Amino acid sequence: MRARPYGEHLIALTRGGWCNCYLVREDDGLTLIDTTFLGGAGAIVAAAAAAGAPIARIALTHGHSDHRGSLDALAARLPDAEVSFGAREARYLRGDRSPDPGEPRRRPLGMAKVGTRPTRELVPGDRLGSLEVVAAPGHTPGQIAFLDVRDRTLIAGDAFSTLRGTYVTSKVNPRFPFPAAATWHRPTALESARRLRALEPARLAVGHGPVLEQPLAALDAAIAAAS
Repeated sequence: MRARPYGEHLIALTRGGWCNCYLVREDDGLTLIDTTFLGGAGAIVAAAAAAGAPIARIALTHGHSDHRGSLDALAARLPDAEVSFGAREARYLRGDRSPDPGEPRRRPLGMAKVGTRPTRELVPGDRLGSLEVVAAPGHTPGQIAFLDVRDRTLIAGDAFSTLRGTYVTSKVNPRFPFPAAATWHRPTALESARRLRALEPARLAVGHGPVLEQPLAALDAAIAAAS
């Protein structure tokens, strides 16, 4: 697993050259956002040790297997860490697939029940340390993003992908089609992309692809191409 720091607070951890999770520095330790696919727990714990701080919190942007895959193993290794899911996604992760009122009646792909139960269920506007919770549905019904209020880093899950080009995941990138193929409802995903762009992030960190500094021009182009 490759670790790369960005600014004072963010460390990107990349597995296999295509799948990211993130460590965010706080005064009391590290917040881990996403867990990559199955088998990553040992490398993630080692990366936190190399960063010199404990993992105090674990949170998921959404419940696809390449984001939740190492959750149960990490929760077993780190029993004192707070675990947080978005409230909408938490229902899927405990096996409840019923739609919300007015929600598109489409079954999301790649979602499965997990053994770990969250300490907190997050809703937009909540704070997780320095991270503000932002709604980002579309790729899955309950995807959330996290905005670091200290430096405006946006950790956006699969709302965008930057691997082999910057794309909204409502639109297929022919060079890396998998995020779009797994997107639950493309019109909702595009609307979420527009709302995330309106936050004017100074840095964009996503599930697949490199972190972008000063990403607004790239986001504008991606949204225009998907519209």
